[in-house]
Amino acid sequence: MSVPRISAQASVALALVALLAAGRAPAQPTAEPAASTPPAVSAAAAAAQSAPSVATPAVQAAPPSPAAASVSPAPSAATPAPTAATPVVPSPAASAALAPVPPVTPPASTVAEPAALPPAAPVNAPTGNATHAGDDVIRDAHEAFLRRDRNQLATLRATALTNRLPLAPWVDYWELTNRLSEVSADEVEQFYARWPGSYVEDRLRNDWLLEVGHRHDWEAFKRDYPRFRMNDDRSVTCYATLVDHLAGKDVHDTALAQWLAIRDIDGGCQLMAQTLYDDQVFTDADVWRRMRQASELSGKPGERALRGAAQLLGKGVAREMNTLVDNPARFVTHKSELVTVRRNEMATIALARMAANDPAAAAQQLQERWQHVIGPDNASWSWAVIAKHGAQSLMPEAVDWTDRAWAARKPARKGEKAAPPDWSDDVLAWHARAALRAGVGNKRWKDVERAIDAMSEHERAQDNWVYWRAQAELALAIGMPGAESDATVAAARAQLRTLSSNVSFYGLLAAEDLGAPFALPPRPIPVTPLERGLARTNPGLQRGLALTALELRDEGRREWNYTLRGMNDRDMLAAAQWACDMSDWQLCINTSERTKVEIDVAQRYPMPFRRDIVEAATNVGLDPAFVFGLIRQETRFMGNMRSPVGANGLMQLMPATAKWAAKKGNIPYRPELITDASTNLRIGSFYLRMVLESFGGSDPMAAAAYNAGPARPRRWRGGLMLAPEVWTENVPFHETRDYVKKVMTNAAIYAALLGNKGPQLHPRLGAQIGPRDASLPPVPDMP
Repeated sequence: MSVPRISAQASVALALVALLAAGRAPAQPTAEPAASTPPAVSAAAAAAQSAPSVATPAVQAAPPSPAAASVSPAPSAATPAPTAATPVVPSPAASAALAPVPPVTPPASTVAEPAALPPAAPVNAPTGNATHAGDDVIRDAHEAFLRRDRNQLATLRATALTNRLPLAPWVDYWELTNRLSEVSADEVEQFYARWPGSYVEDRLRNDWLLEVGHRHDWEAFKRDYPRFRMNDDRSVTCYATLVDHLAGKDVHDTALAQWLAIRDIDGGCQLMAQTLYDDQVFTDADVWRRMRQASELSGKPGERALRGAAQLLGKGVAREMNTLVDNPARFVTHKSELVTVRRNEMATIALARMAANDPAAAAQQLQERWQHVIGPDNASWSWAVIAKHGAQSLMPEAVDWTDRAWAARKPARKGEKAAPPDWSDDVLAWHARAALRAGVGNKRWKDVERAIDAMSEHERAQDNWVYWRAQAELALAIGMPGAESDATVAAARAQLRTLSSNVSFYGLLAAEDLGAPFALPPRPIPVTPLERGLARTNPGLQRGLALTALELRDEGRREWNYTLRGMNDRDMLAAAQWACDMSDWQLCINTSERTKVEIDVAQRYPMPFRRDIVEAATNVGLDPAFVFGLIRQETRFMGNMRSPVGANGLMQLMPATAKWAAKKGNIPYRPELITDASTNLRIGSFYLRMVLESFGGSDPMAAAAYNAGPARPRRWRGGLMLAPEVWTENVPFHETRDYVKKVMTNAAIYAALLGNKGPQLHPRLGAQIGPRDASLPPVPDMP
């Protein structure tokens, strides 16, 4: 191996990252469009847009330093200030040495310095004289941070620190990160010392590690990385692996796994990959493997990942990859003059990209032209990916294409066992789903078993695949001799028994399949006054709730979740109960769901707005448990939620849908009432009832329609009659598939809590799902 270094190619690679991240890559249609109405997410963005303009703080402000007072205005949006996440864009003549990239240093007159500091206070210091005016300081500081207004941030930082506001650490963080590309290690260390053990300390450490990685300041990186507690940033992890490589360690397997895991392109991992390739640690085969993996990714992230990997192999490959990404079908059908190895690899990737839009056309090209040209490994992988896309499109041919993938594999040597295929878990998952949907007889279950057994250990352990492998074993045991059949049945039932203790979709199904209705876990001992008191005096939890109260939900949720690290079940039950008491049902439920042994079902499945929900549901003939289950998944009962696409309120109604449904149901409505809990529930329940009726009373299809829009489930029900759990597992969108499972599970548990018998899922899933009866009147259009 050559002497480790960061080459000129590595530096140029970062320029590519900048170009790709800026969105200059041509667009490619996605293979799987997003659902029209995704579940609610944080309302932080909406809150940021509606925050009040900066006003003179009512609390005492410390005078800014002369330097801070003379700072020029922040850069405009057209010329954003450099940040830690912005990759370096060096000249082609950049040095190949390890020389660090210097931090940005603008003229002295434009460098904003922090305002004068009061005496340092510990992170759990008393809250001082914080008032509602202090809330305005925090809101204004966040607004100034979004605008990159350095002068205002410096003033508000001094105000927050002088008055020892509870959220002063956040104002301090916003002020420092706003100019992180220019600060020194000393300033960062001073920040760490002011807020030791807090979320913002580790958050800044994450940002700083990205910044010093961007600067190639590996000594600074090595000093700070061991202190990084979250350690959940892939780019930082790639920088750390690069540092190990520069120290002479063997990092090939670790680095390759990290590179293959990313689903886009970023500065740290691109620099690591380019350096390892230049130093002959990564081989051409490794790079082609990355490109094959990236070809499975949809949309712009997939395009960027492909272009970034191709850059490592030189300008010629990069140019050909641009052509391929722009038009994979043309690349496949055009007579290629490339050298054999490159042609075969490029054709394999082009077939995968083509299959994302037209699996049948890609299959035809592979069968008629490429299968015997590109080699058995490439042909097998191509069939596997074509089968995946066919399964996502609910095509029965996917089963045949899966068989072709297995048949095309290079046979094992005599006396050796064939290695598992180098196919992604996502590919294998769709092979299993295709077999469940369109397989026949014993071969159906053998195909399911084959796909699951080839998955990674982590994927095989997921509830759905544990359940379906047990079902395959039970089905195949019927044709086995007596003793073998008995042993297979016993093993399958043991898997189901283990699964049946999980509070999940497949946990409930497993319990019912065993003939033992799911039993809700016993309620734990109530949280004691001491446990409640410890939760309420925890500074991180205090800050989390304070932030959410100011509609800074993203910040509050991150602070809260960081504070939960290392807590035991009792600690988390106490924290969850505090959030419940404060009516922050999102934090309440999400925290309670983290407990492993002590499970408080009533806390995990609360019933706020109980009277209004029961009334709205029963008035339109809906099961209240179904409405509770849907709202829990949509908004966690947070009535002020607004989704990125504009859905509002407890039941996440789009304005046009609310207007349409209110008119249909003769419900008094004005646009401003969409967030009123009672009105939102009345309109949402009426709309859900209409959707349910349009799908013949099928709860799973109605839930899918509520999430993805009614038109999609109408397409997804075509072709075959399926058990509802098989239909649900084959919903093409991951988001909607997960949504349906959770809504159905929620509804079963709420039915038990509302006084019915133990949770039952099979009856709620209903009859088989398939093509709509043609004799029925047409379904009216609905939004």
